[in-house]
Amino acid sequence: MFETIVALATPPMKSALAIIRLSGDDVLTIVSKCFTRNIENITKKEMYYGSIVDNEQKIDDVVLLAYKGPKSFTGEDSVEIICHGSMLIANQIIQVLIKNGARLATNGEYSSRAFMHNKIDLVQAEAINDVINATTAEAKNISLLSLDGKASEKIVPIKTRIADVLSLIEVNIDYPEYEDIEQANKDTIVNLANELVPQIDLLVAEGNKAKIIKDGLKVAIVGKPNVGKSSLLNALVGEEKAIVTDIAGTTRDIVEGDVNLGGLTLHLLDTAGIHDTDDKVENIGVEKAKNSIYQADLVVLVIDNSRTIDEEDKKLLEETKNLRRIVVLNKSDLEGVAQIEGVTISAGNNDIQNLILKIKEVVGLDEKSFKTPALNNTRQIGLLQNVKENLLKAKDDIENGLTIDLVSVSILEAYTSVLEILGEANQMDLAKEIFSRFCVGK
Repeated sequence: MFETIVALATPPMKSALAIIRLSGDDVLTIVSKCFTRNIENITKKEMYYGSIVDNEQKIDDVVLLAYKGPKSFTGEDSVEIICHGSMLIANQIIQVLIKNGARLATNGEYSSRAFMHNKIDLVQAEAINDVINATTAEAKNISLLSLDGKASEKIVPIKTRIADVLSLIEVNIDYPEYEDIEQANKDTIVNLANELVPQIDLLVAEGNKAKIIKDGLKVAIVGKPNVGKSSLLNALVGEEKAIVTDIAGTTRDIVEGDVNLGGLTLHLLDTAGIHDTDDKVENIGVEKAKNSIYQADLVVLVIDNSRTIDEEDKKLLEETKNLRRIVVLNKSDLEGVAQIEGVTISAGNNDIQNLILKIKEVVGLDEKSFKTPALNNTRQIGLLQNVKENLLKAKDDIENGLTIDLVSVSILEAYTSVLEILGEANQMDLAKEIFSRFCVGK
């Protein structure tokens, strides 16, 4: 039995209207106790106008939407009460509903119940939170694709293919007397891995791109003092976020700013100039700058193109060479003498278009990336990697002479990881998979 839960569905602030949501087995009975109409016997979605009362004392006139399960978001009987947007009124309504048998919902409990009643899978449930927290239209659109089930659809063929092979192996082991059933062998396992691993690699690549669109990219702007790091931050953000002077070492701490570049959010970190110094305070900033290099998703190394590179430049080039990095040659309006390859800009003149294009190129985003459904959070991508690793292990084991029954352990692990992506792992019933594919009882 699912208890009836209640919560405010709109922000807790004064507004024209507020919405109070309820869901649970007894919701229609509970609401009927404090609504001027009895709604216990509804058979479909209904809308009512009436009053919420407490012992015949009217609290507010409301519009009430009643949903008969399973045709509701949670799959249960549900009610939405639209009242005037006073927090006093909303709280009084919630209190009288609790008095009549409801309880306050916990965080995410409505989405959790929708998942438990198979109205949504786990990928869709996670997408609900992503839609709410989206800070750009592009991030919202990517999340809506997952919420619509389009991302989940991309893993279903992989789930089905692994289940087919796993079921075949189990039938061969458990029902050897059925000679007309296809035999699982070395080729079966090798073909499975060869077919699915490239598909998984594509899903991971798409997921990483979508994750960047959704979460943004942490970008550390680094370089020695007075090369134009703060000017670059200001040019990207479009405001005077960081102090800019001709005095080396003006920036002593990390200055942060966010910018949306055509759907790609950059979380910018302007760091102190990296160099050797005896100044205790400045040295703290330098250490923070060095640490930011390894915490960032992308390092933008700024070099003054109007000067020849020196040992400090070379040291930073060496230190960042194995990271995702863009070398920027700033002050392109002056004569260039640095004599190294990089993206030329003039941050002081807001001439940074070359850098913007290079960032998108390095990240690998194009117009298609913003429209492609993808499994796009750390949990989902990590589980995809688990599927790949177990399929490759199964292939390696079968090629090294292990028996089918031992190899099937890795295939089962791959299958379980697929189910975990969708939130179905605790519902796994291998017998059901077997009997849905073979008439073993003939």
